[in-house]
Amino acid sequence: MSEHIDIAVNLIGSALEKNIDDVIQRAADQGVSPLIVIGSSLSESEKAIQCCQQHLNQLYCTAGVHPHHASEWHSQSGETLKQLASESQVVAVGECGLDYNRDFSPRPMQRQAFTEQLALAVELKMPVLMHERDAHADFLAIVKEYRSELTGALLHCFTGDRKSMESYLELDMHLGITGWVCDERRGLELAELVIDIPDNRILIETDSPYLLPRSMRPKPKSSKNEPQYLPYISRYIAKLRGQDAEQFSAQTYQNSIDFFGLKI
Repeated sequence: MSEHIDIAVNLIGSALEKNIDDVIQRAADQGVSPLIVIGSSLSESEKAIQCCQQHLNQLYCTAGVHPHHASEWHSQSGETLKQLASESQVVAVGECGLDYNRDFSPRPMQRQAFTEQLALAVELKMPVLMHERDAHADFLAIVKEYRSELTGALLHCFTGDRKSMESYLELDMHLGITGWVCDERRGLELAELVIDIPDNRILIETDSPYLLPRSMRPKPKSSKNEPQYLPYISRYIAKLRGQDAEQFSAQTYQNSIDFFGLKI
């Protein structure tokens, strides 16, 4: 059985939280372990750490403030995040970035929270897991300021166009690909672009419980996505790239270990 690491799981504050043990076990049964749990706010990051402490070696997490929660960022947030990120289970700063699609937080506050989190990642010598939606120009400009000092930069759930992909790859960023690529309606452009992501810059993720792959047959009874479905996404991407499925899974598994500095 191939080994996989799901680098973005919304385990806390989502429909998966009620059955964490079952979600972890179903994933492990399919060779998906460990899981990287996303921290989207300071409180959620704290809960993610506590969850990881209860599932050592099965879960790791990020700690950060998503742009949707940027309005919660205040003068002491950086210090709080610094303390959270010092926990051994935390493997990246994030999820941070910009989201101009929903604008749940004012854009100036999004930019401030993003900038301060990148600066913190530099200070702590930690990689950063980022989010960008409909904010390419501002996102790119901010990342450029810090990229040379960051130990690693990952844009998770990449769904952009070729121009944005090329600009991110020029900054030596990693790109996380989800089951969006399996969507025959929305994922056609991504299916073409994924072919051109270098082997050492691609990571795979479910972003569960969101983005259940539409092409799965038979369709899961539940509409919730889970880490257990990551092998399907991996095989689908490998086929698009014309690569052997086992070799592709081994490559992305090692990429994940290297990026997050996991001791497996």
